[in-house]
Amino acid sequence: MVRRESIIEKEHVQGGKGTVYLHRVLLPEELNGHGRAYMRVVLPPGTSIGWHQHLQETEPYYILKGNGEFIDNDKKRYKVRPGDVCIIKVGQYHSMENNSDQDLEFMALIYNEPGRLT
Repeated sequence: MVRRESIIEKEHVQGGKGTVYLHRVLLPEELNGHGRAYMRVVLPPGTSIGWHQHLQETEPYYILKGNGEFIDNDKKRYKVRPGDVCIIKVGQYHSMENNSDQDLEFMALIYNEPGRLT
């Protein structure tokens, strides 16, 4: 099976700045109850994903392109670049900012904590 990507333009994601582009790789039903999202996320310059928490799920980010700033659960800021992995554990908060002059792109997989199906 081959399916074309679907791109969602979403403003102020989790209270963040600007418009973010979500390229859905797998739809929730294609994750078979193990999670709710697998996507490539594009943050244009000056945009962000706001501070938010993941309850009963985790979410790694894999940075593909550009540079950004990841804000971890303890509000520590980390400069991120291609090849970096940001790991958000169950119950933690986080956000991501693109304060650069080029797009920041990363893969995001939101999946359930062990033993929990949706």
